Amino acid sequence: MTGSGAHDPAKEAPDTTLAGDWSEAQELSGALASSPDEERLMRSVLENEEQAVEDGHLVTEAINRSVGSFTPDLMFQNLVKDYRNASRLYGETLIRALSGYSPDYVRKNVNIPEFQQALSRRIEENVEALQERGLLDEHGFLTARSEKLAALVLYTEELDALVTKGLGKQARKERSPYGEPDEAVTYKRGKHRFRDLALKRCIKTAVRRGHDRLRKEDLKAYDREERGRIQVVYALDASGSMRGDKLAESKRAGIALAYRAIEAGDEVGLLVFTSKVEKALPPTRDFTDLLKELTVVRAGKETDLARTIRASLELFAREHCTKHLLLLTDAVPTTGKEPRKETLEAANEALSAGVTISIVGISLDSEGESLARDVVELGQGRLYRVKALDELDAIILDDYDALG
Repeated sequence: MTGSGAHDPAKEAPDTTLAGDWSEAQELSGALASSPDEERLMRSVLENEEQAVEDGHLVTEAINRSVGSFTPDLMFQNLVKDYRNASRLYGETLIRALSGYSPDYVRKNVNIPEFQQALSRRIEENVEALQERGLLDEHGFLTARSEKLAALVLYTEELDALVTKGLGKQARKERSPYGEPDEAVTYKRGKHRFRDLALKRCIKTAVRRGHDRLRKEDLKAYDREERGRIQVVYALDASGSMRGDKLAESKRAGIALAYRAIEAGDEVGLLVFTSKVEKALPPTRDFTDLLKELTVVRAGKETDLARTIRASLELFAREHCTKHLLLLTDAVPTTGKEPRKETLEAANEALSAGVTISIVGISLDSEGESLARDVVELGQGRLYRVKALDELDAIILDDYDALG
């Protein structure tokens, strides 16, 4: 990974309370569990119960691979008719969970009639078991309960990963929600808080005036500059080429960004795009809402960067603050009459609106990298080239930390 104008992330010892203290996470806006069933799910995940974690992985994999429903007959037919294509569609996790065999074993034996009978029976039994555990409804579609379980597993595993990588809490200047202290001025009730009192200045003023005790006219307080609030919109490419591992790691990186930024008092929005905007969530401090929306993102079709950039401009607050679009994609735009021209025009509109743009490119080809470089140059942001997917969360956090 390299970055245009990027700095190296600060290196700190892992903060082991990040993933281990659930109450800290609950302090973020939005409760992570709001019903007895959700509390049981949360407890199962936190206690690392094997079945709950496996179920969470299975649901996440199904969503990331855009598997709409679990239909035993159709899944069996796909595996038997063209195993290579089915393996690309379902992936190893789903094949193992549905068949009860290793993918390699299925591949070697899938043409044997006796094995096909056993395979058909096992798929049907395993789908029924998923329904009994409340992960699938009677028609084989994922339930709301299964999506909540997947979100909890994603959340806890990403925070564990941040601790392991030493990316827990960065050393950043702590920013008061009331701003940074400026020059001490005469205290005014209603304008200043008690904690804004400049005590040394108050005492010096009283002594200079010969007062034996502090009087109202001696009180001095700090005015506060406007706080440097940050709003980040995480724009996630959900085109077909992102299906599978790319989408999975992009979601984890989004969770890392949301946790870090909200913990720092900033706001994160989400924009999921293909050839159209699939989901647009304005910057918020509701971590639970972001987690839920990230979890259920599915891969679609083409990519339209120009529409995405323009849509992001509608999400940012109108008042003055730092506004940043972090765009993650693996392809050049594929829609519109002149995709490149339209994308650069949109980037220029973002600049005029006070929105900076960074791009995280996953294995971009030369044409894609050239366009991405021009966009971030216009958008006064950074370009990151990703070669290994497990770098994504570190890259995303590096870009966010550079804003502070």
